[in-house]
Amino acid sequence: MSSLIEKPRFSCALAAQQTVLAIPGGIPVIHAGPGCASKAAGFAAFQSGLQGEGYAGRTHISCTNAGEKEVVFGGEKNLEQVIDGALKVLKGDLFVALSGCTAGIIGDDTAQVASTFARDGEPVVGVDTAGFKGNNYIGHELVVNAIVDQYVGKVEPSVKKGLVNLWTVVPFQDPFWRGDLEELKSLLEKLGLTVNVLFGYGSEGVAEWKEIPNAEYNILVSPWVGLEIVKHLEKKYGTPYIHYPVLPMGAKATSKFLRTIGKEVGVDEQTVEKVIKKEEKRYYDYFISFSDFVAEQRNVLPYELYVAADSTYAVGITDYLVNELGFIPYGVYVNDDPSSEKADLVKEAYKAVGEEYADTLQFQADGGLITRDIDKKLGKSKKALICGSYWERCIAKDTNNFFLHLSLPISAEIITNSSYVGYNGGLRLIEKIYSYAFNRGNLSSRTHVE
Repeated sequence: MSSLIEKPRFSCALAAQQTVLAIPGGIPVIHAGPGCASKAAGFAAFQSGLQGEGYAGRTHISCTNAGEKEVVFGGEKNLEQVIDGALKVLKGDLFVALSGCTAGIIGDDTAQVASTFARDGEPVVGVDTAGFKGNNYIGHELVVNAIVDQYVGKVEPSVKKGLVNLWTVVPFQDPFWRGDLEELKSLLEKLGLTVNVLFGYGSEGVAEWKEIPNAEYNILVSPWVGLEIVKHLEKKYGTPYIHYPVLPMGAKATSKFLRTIGKEVGVDEQTVEKVIKKEEKRYYDYFISFSDFVAEQRNVLPYELYVAADSTYAVGITDYLVNELGFIPYGVYVNDDPSSEKADLVKEAYKAVGEEYADTLQFQADGGLITRDIDKKLGKSKKALICGSYWERCIAKDTNNFFLHLSLPISAEIITNSSYVGYNGGLRLIEKIYSYAFNRGNLSSRTHVE
């Protein structure tokens, strides 16, 4: 974007420091002005469901605090000293130096500085993530590709049957990233696959990253974020990729996901159907019990839908809520600012919701315009579910409509390993959405007693 926006939903490329922190044993080293790393962490960690700073995050991030001296004389020597200090003081398996706007403007070569340590056998990577490079979705791709090139390196792949690399949501920018990765890994493992998730609790850290070239497939679950990564890996190691653009939620979408992936990677069809049969039986047993509540309270439950989220979640949750729970979309606002080419990929993915709803999809990074459009369309309705950030929460509260935290900023809910992905995620969504009815205080006394 080249203009000012109100109520931003993403940060600059430097916030990809959180991508590094999501790798077990990953340590970011920042070459930027004072406060840049802290502000990025404040948004992407604390305004993302209060996920905390973790080891070597936020106040513990090593930084050059570049100022006037570096602008005049260059800051590469300063960066070299900070990296050297971090290696001595911090316990980590991979150190990634990320440069901010100051370093980008004066032309400091972060990758070159990092390479001097790498030549001595130190696990150090450098990447230019100046804010003007783009937002932290772009920064995420830049950091991953830099790690692949400078740390994983040029190796001859030794392909392992059934091993796949999973690429999907952006850590921390997706407030549910930890639970999402665990759920997607669990689903793929049910097909008999071995899954490198690369980030979070289920990852083995840098050992998994070293295994990236040996994967039989790269699986991307996202409309566009991560596409540059899997294309790069195909070119570098010859690994084919499977691009699945819709984040699966609920029974219908998840079963479709399993069938598609199973077919692409060559899993026996009977094996796939056996998994689906078991999971769907469990899901629909729970779903049927929930239907009693719907039958009892159908007159006060919402059916209008508004979603403000990045492309991955906006498409995935709308698909589930429309095609499985019966909502009607009135406004779906994609706010990760994709290029026109990437926006076409999102439009194609959105067809899963239903081609009759194509005109409900908007690409809007300006949060102020999003909230005003929702407010205008709502009118006096009390039958809407609004999914989004703190800003959309304010609209729901003011209009007495239903609300679900879905996208940043989130400062009024603690998120640990929650997820709305898969069969389990669909059930969890039902719990979250319809429990909100009790907050409105207008349920009958048969189900709600003050």
